[in-house]
Amino acid sequence: MIKLNFSRELRLLTPAQFKYVFQDPQCASSAQITILARINQENHPRLGLAVAKKHLKRAHDRNRIKRLCRERFRLLQHRLPNYDFVIVVKQGISQLDNQQLFNLLDKLWQRHIRLAQKS
Repeated sequence: MIKLNFSRELRLLTPAQFKYVFQDPQCASSAQITILARINQENHPRLGLAVAKKHLKRAHDRNRIKRLCRERFRLLQHRLPNYDFVIVVKQGISQLDNQQLFNLLDKLWQRHIRLAQKS
């Protein structure tokens, strides 16, 4: 049975973990969002989020984006490669509604799956 939880072990928690991904990442990006990835030594993918106040001023807007990103990761985690992922938000993310953001994230996750299969 596939577990679809988002436990602590599926998260990037320390600055060192984020720094590792930022050093030499594989990128999949669009105008509003970028997903950086780097292979990890774990048996599962992990997720980190970088949602800056610069692009989303209000906390409830930042929380909405983070909640939707975590939800999409949670549902797709069993298909993702064993990488550390960091989602970086860009200007214009606030104009997307929930369904548009889900579609955009799906497209970027599929790109990472294809990149992992090539390497």
